[in-house]
Amino acid sequence: MRDRLLKVGVLLNALSTVALWLAGVGLVAMTLIVAYQVFMRFVLNSSPPWTEASSIMIMSWFIFLGAAVGVRENFHMGFDVLLYVLPGCAKPYLRAITDIAIFGFAAGMVFYGGELALRGWSVRIPVIGLPQTFTYLPVVIAGFLMCLFSLERLLLRMAGENVDDPIVDEDVIVTTD
Repeated sequence: MRDRLLKVGVLLNALSTVALWLAGVGLVAMTLIVAYQVFMRFVLNSSPPWTEASSIMIMSWFIFLGAAVGVRENFHMGFDVLLYVLPGCAKPYLRAITDIAIFGFAAGMVFYGGELALRGWSVRIPVIGLPQTFTYLPVVIAGFLMCLFSLERLLLRMAGENVDDPIVDEDVIVTTD
């Protein structure tokens, strides 16, 4: 089972990397659109109507994709304060509870975000012309990714893999003498 989980982990790592790149491209695209909007408004006095709605939509995409990657990379909120006072044997259980809570929240994102996305299919965003579904789709996709990533962490932890503590690269350690 452990070997299969590690193979799936390679695929999930690739999926996480793609999500991170898409989020980065979205950030750059939003920045360019906002810069274009500012130039058009203050220099040419003719701001295009599509810039605000599209930049907000792109922003929701990169925020939710980045949050999903944060779950995979363990950069999310957790019970870190309690981890400092608990004995070492209790820490994996508390971290597993965190992953279960993330899974539950993400499943809610998929379910309720999916309902919003389905309801918004027939409604068009006026200045862009896209269905309103595209506003809620990042919630669904990021929720699905968070479910995958938190489930991966839970299964790897049960298989005995170290998914909680950061791996220290001994080549990077710098000592000051």
